[in-house]
Amino acid sequence: MGHNPRMTDLARNPKQIGNLIRRARKQWAWNQTQLGEKAGLRQETISLIESGNPATKLETILAVLAALDLEFRIGLRSKGGAAAIEDVF
Repeated sequence: MGHNPRMTDLARNPKQIGNLIRRARKQWAWNQTQLGEKAGLRQETISLIESGNPATKLETILAVLAALDLEFRIGLRSKGGAAAIEDVF
């Protein structure tokens, strides 16, 4: 299992969330179908999430995060500019 228990990343938009979910899925060495099965979703839904679909429901994102053993956290925005955030990705 390629899970990284110390993964902490910042996402501010659907595309960044999708990229983080894709990265976490790959750390588990799962394909989209496997993640979908664990989250109770179709592979097509996982693909839409990973591509940054802005219409994805929060409930769906939470199901995917739970399947990946991740959690959703809310915090104050850092004072760094957009360029600093883009450096994370």
